[in-house]
Amino acid sequence: MAGVGATAAEASIEQALASCAKGDKSALRCIYERECPRMLGVAQRILRRRALAEEAVQDAFILIWRHADRFDPARGSGLTWIYAILRNRALSILRDEKRVDLEESPVTQEVPSEEDDPETVMAKLSDAQALKACLGALPPQRREMVLLAFAQGLSHGEIAGRLGMPLGTIKSWIRRSLIALRECLG
Repeated sequence: MAGVGATAAEASIEQALASCAKGDKSALRCIYERECPRMLGVAQRILRRRALAEEAVQDAFILIWRHADRFDPARGSGLTWIYAILRNRALSILRDEKRVDLEESPVTQEVPSEEDDPETVMAKLSDAQALKACLGALPPQRREMVLLAFAQGLSHGEIAGRLGMPLGTIKSWIRRSLIALRECLG
């Protein structure tokens, strides 16, 4: 059932998705027990609030259950499919609900949308003058990568596809840029 080169973990997720498509609730429980903590972390990075992250994860599991029959292992791994559902749900919460975190001093005044280019996202930074200055010191292409990853929640693979660059280059440039930002802010 798993794609070529899939790990045992990916294969078990894909088998569980196939079982979910047949109405097996215990398969959904297996996915939940295995992936929920990581999914909560991903959602919290996007939404910046635990309650909203929990909502996104719950909604994602409902969608996984309802649409498990749509999963096609020929198009990608089960984990990729699950996290795409979670990411889309989290971004929908940001976009549709226009919820603002008032307790944890957010980095931006406005929620960045997928339509914003990285420079627009940088312009939306509010009270984080030091961060704004450090981001401004990065080369434009590296700044764009960091903003795509952290302000818009894109994965390294999505950034590589959007910019037409190799995945390894994206990963190393983002890592080096984060080190430079840490030094600048430190």
